[in-house]
Amino acid sequence: MQARRVVTGQNADGKSVFVSDEQVEPATVSLLPGTEFHQLWGSDAAVSLPTDGRRPDGPRYFPPLHGFRFGIFTLGPANAAPPGDLDVAAALAEFEERLPGMAEHLEPDDPGMHTTDTIDFDYVVSGEVYLELDDGAEVLLKPGDCVVQNGTRHRWNNRSDQPCTVVVAIVGARRA
Repeated sequence: MQARRVVTGQNADGKSVFVSDEQVEPATVSLLPGTEFHQLWGSDAAVSLPTDGRRPDGPRYFPPLHGFRFGIFTLGPANAAPPGDLDVAAALAEFEERLPGMAEHLEPDDPGMHTTDTIDFDYVVSGEVYLELDDGAEVLLKPGDCVVQNGTRHRWNNRSDQPCTVVVAIVGARRA
């Protein structure tokens, strides 16, 4: 999928300007064929305005408290599987390199299940996906559906033969 990012800011005179207009390439990983992660914008701290539009620091996939992320993820269809001869150690290293910090939230004994200290705002753009919570509770989401994910344990499961694209805004939260 193509993702174009247009960024605005203010110049030294305080005038609003376009700072950049570019295509953002997705991160892909061998472990998840057909899946793409467009990491569009984010910061590890609250942003002060006005801003010159330079991209803030947000090196890890999930934000810390007071941080945020904005992106798109596309889940590959159900029939997309890693190759049988996949070098798992190399694939895990690739996963960490391309999506820093994501793997540490995944449960090794329950693939795809994860919990983060974030509030996630998810909007399904195309395809369909099941959102599964604890004990197998799930809901089918289709285009136009949205989810407010309040730091719950969950996994995404695309059981269809088509990719599913979701726009997501993730805000760091404090877990009591």
